[in-house]
Amino acid sequence: MTGLPAQTAPAVKEALGGGPEEKGGGGGSNGWWHSDAGEATRRNLGLIGVLAGLILIGIITQPELYGREGWWITNVWAILKLGATVGVVAVGMTFVIIGGGIDLSVGAIIALAGVWSTTVATQEMGTFFMILTALVVGVVVGLINGFLISYGRLVPFIATLAMLVAARGLAAQISNKQTQQTDNRTINAIAAEDFLGVPILVWILAVVVVLGWILLNRTTFGRRTVAIGGNVEAARLAGINVRLHTMMLYALAGLCCGIGAVMLTSIGTSAQAAMATNYELDAIAAVIIGGTLLSGGRGTIVGSLLGVVIFSTITNLFTLNALSTEVQNMVKGGIIVAAVLIQQFRFNSLSQFFKRNRITAAS
Repeated sequence: MTGLPAQTAPAVKEALGGGPEEKGGGGGSNGWWHSDAGEATRRNLGLIGVLAGLILIGIITQPELYGREGWWITNVWAILKLGATVGVVAVGMTFVIIGGGIDLSVGAIIALAGVWSTTVATQEMGTFFMILTALVVGVVVGLINGFLISYGRLVPFIATLAMLVAARGLAAQISNKQTQQTDNRTINAIAAEDFLGVPILVWILAVVVVLGWILLNRTTFGRRTVAIGGNVEAARLAGINVRLHTMMLYALAGLCCGIGAVMLTSIGTSAQAAMATNYELDAIAAVIIGGTLLSGGRGTIVGSLLGVVIFSTITNLFTLNALSTEVQNMVKGGIIVAAVLIQQFRFNSLSQFFKRNRITAAS
């Protein structure tokens, strides 16, 4: 840290990771549970509690369904399959938001990758080339987003909003505004078949989540992502190539969109320019519900996964009770607002809450 201003040195140390005690992991008077290091665990347990509450509501409102033998596990797989595509996209979105960005174009990237990979010419080249095309399109569009933001100095919101419109338009142009059917058995089997009793879509989600968790928590790439989102200037002073890393974050989000395009194409056995509508909102909502800060610098893959599962469970619950999509969307909107408010006004522990009240009363 030699040669850096005194006020900048602590930020640089935080960007580099610091030690356990510097990150809130020490055994202070409040202990690990009440420290910053335990915040993600507390939040995830809270999300699990919400999920348990939703399941309880389902049991109360539809006791005859939940009482059927074997129906429970079937419904669990249905919920996970419902959220699998959004879950994969949410993993990429988690990295982008932790890195201090936002990506409004993920749904449009899925549509473009899906349409491009299901053209007649692409399908004639076989399964491998179809999947490769979807992945490459996703990565390339993500790199363009990253380039515009990093080197073009565009605000992420504006750059990805422009890409949302452009990618949808290009997808409509390529497909001539028509639905492109796919008769590729391997692609179609992804959504229809199981492996070891588990749907293939769920396996794909699980693999992406595990790899995302490792990348975020066990690699230099993940530590640099957190550092950039927490303090861009400190990360730059620590020697991180912020521009290049930001491009890689959006490329990663694009890769997840490419995977999502293959999954969604398999589910519908087709692709069209209107596919994955509002997926950007679903992914961002799941990530926020999972505890990732919109300002960047903090978030977890597990939290984002729980956010996806909660939203999928809500959709499943509303479907079982024959409630309208409009009501479902209103509930989702309320949950998003509540999650953001909790982020803004959260306290590390109840003891701090009461302590602040005591101080206010004494003064």
